[in-house]
Amino acid sequence: MLKRFLSILLAICLAVGCLAGCGGNSDQPETTGSASGNQQASGEVVDYAAQVQLKENSGTAQQKVTVKMYVDGDTTHFYVPSSVMPGGVLKGRYLAVNTPESTGKIEEYGKKASKFTQEKLSAATSIIIESETAQWEADSTGDRYLVWVWYKTAESEPYRNLNIELLQNGLAIASSSANNQYGDVCMKAINQAKQQKLNVHSGQKDPDFYYGEAVELTLKELRSNIEKYDGMKVAFNGVVTVNDNNSVYVEDYDAETDMYYGMSVYYGYNLNGKGLEILNVGNEVRIVGSVQYYQAGGTYQVSDLNYRLMKPNDPGNIQKISEGNKPAFVKTSADKFLDGKVKIVNDEGESISADYAAMAMSTSIQMKGLKVVDSYTTTNEESSSKGAFTLTCKVGDRTIDVRTTVLVDDNGKLVKADVYEGRIIDVKGIVDYFNGTYQIKVFSADNIQIQ
Repeated sequence: MLKRFLSILLAICLAVGCLAGCGGNSDQPETTGSASGNQQASGEVVDYAAQVQLKENSGTAQQKVTVKMYVDGDTTHFYVPSSVMPGGVLKGRYLAVNTPESTGKIEEYGKKASKFTQEKLSAATSIIIESETAQWEADSTGDRYLVWVWYKTAESEPYRNLNIELLQNGLAIASSSANNQYGDVCMKAINQAKQQKLNVHSGQKDPDFYYGEAVELTLKELRSNIEKYDGMKVAFNGVVTVNDNNSVYVEDYDAETDMYYGMSVYYGYNLNGKGLEILNVGNEVRIVGSVQYYQAGGTYQVSDLNYRLMKPNDPGNIQKISEGNKPAFVKTSADKFLDGKVKIVNDEGESISADYAAMAMSTSIQMKGLKVVDSYTTTNEESSSKGAFTLTCKVGDRTIDVRTTVLVDDNGKLVKADVYEGRIIDVKGIVDYFNGTYQIKVFSADNIQIQ
């Protein structure tokens, strides 16, 4: 009798355990709420970016904006009224998301996330940014502000939330995603992207990411076919001529064309100690990094530099070859700068003619006899360039712009543009590209001499 009772009891326990197991799967993400909590059970793909609505009278800080500059997938600079932000620009860091890096450091799916953000906002007819509170809240850098980004592509459509759209497409990982006014929907978007194994959650290689070894080449080869190497890892030698704003300019001489070729190299915040010492001005160095298009400048640069202290001979490291070298400061006429041509061999092996200034980008030159006819000074209090200026100069009937960083004299006093107005000057600087034109960028007051 006792055996029979125990058998019945065991059968009941097994049945209850089976029912409990059928009621849920511990491997599945937890979902809450009625809006789309049934997504996992039904298999339906939910558009979470459309489920939240912009409440224009919610009491949060909100502002209609236009884009000034795309930085990467989760950072965009917006034009705003000066009453919102001094200088009229708000650097927006998207709330609740962390997209892979695509600037100083290059990560898988970073380029795709950056492209996604740019495509969505460039097609928008209206963009609104929103703070989590009634004030614009700065992030940990103190320079960017945490925002929700809303956009629509037709006036008849409702606004879509771009932050959540990045999450649901698997183009960002969580960043305090649950701790905000749309936290519940953010977590559902993340869980759905994981279930669908999208992009960063796929476990697959990123088709836009370069996994190969660095291509060994010269700066001439790189500059002559720069688009061919977009996104690729490259290695080249050159002399560091300027170190400014987390970037260096590197140049190398080519005897065949009797000219220097250069590249802007952005090291960002990836390096410290020994790595930064390698990039000292005057060092000849071996650069290993990724070729990337710099949206703000409209030019290419090399970024994603590394230095592994414990593996100094690692082929992926930047390396010092020699020291004590000097910038070439090639003597250049205004006519050559504006109209000069250089014969190069393109990717198809054809000899073609290219603009001198385009080929001389990021190299050091000097030009004499420039008459300053106008000037513009950056006055934005919030800008790190406050006090920098551009001199509009004439050589005969040719116009050359000379752009400076913030210059100080030997006593540390700010050098102002009016010192040069109406004067004839000689300049030494780097060939630069800004706002659609080539110009000379000067980094030291000593490199502008009044005749």
